[in-house]
Amino acid sequence: MGRSPKFSRDQILDAALAITAEGGPAAATMTAIAARLGAPIGSLYHRFGSHDLLLATLWTRTAHDFQRGFVTALAAGDAEAAALHTPRWCRDHPAEAALLLLHRRRELAATWPAELGEDLDTLDGRLADAVDSFVARHPGLTGDRLTFAVVDIPYGAVRRHLLAGHPPPPAIDELILAAARAVLAPVLTGPRSRRATAP
Repeated sequence: MGRSPKFSRDQILDAALAITAEGGPAAATMTAIAARLGAPIGSLYHRFGSHDLLLATLWTRTAHDFQRGFVTALAAGDAEAAALHTPRWCRDHPAEAALLLLHRRRELAATWPAELGEDLDTLDGRLADAVDSFVARHPGLTGDRLTFAVVDIPYGAVRRHLLAGHPPPPAIDELILAAARAVLAPVLTGPRSRRATAP
């Protein structure tokens, strides 16, 4: 019976995340990740097979983590909480936020591994289903309007802070909420619209 791996999948991904946060995806070489862990480089290739697969797996793990709260808010009928999810998640997960919002998945993996095709489909499908379901419950609301309010506005608000190397300040929550409400107010009125509050 073989020995159990010294480092878990998540430990390897966490090391890659830390290096990416410090120096960008280009810094997260297999050599650098192995050195951060104190592991032989062969153990990384044994676990992931390729550098592209390791970084792509890191990106999908991060995307799943981010989407969880966003999708939950929309499923609960709370578009405002969905809009506020982005800045709040970025403050709680600054390294993950920098990876997910500043680096597109194609920048991380020169060739997106076929092994993760189903995982990507799940990510894309979950987000589309959440938006479609919310829109179906609110006559007059379009997917484009909802996406602008709960995705585009928050993304634009947090991106410059992440580019500057720090998490978005709590003060932008109120601005995101005001902008999202202005976009959604014409079609989300009365009891159908649950209201979130900024800190």
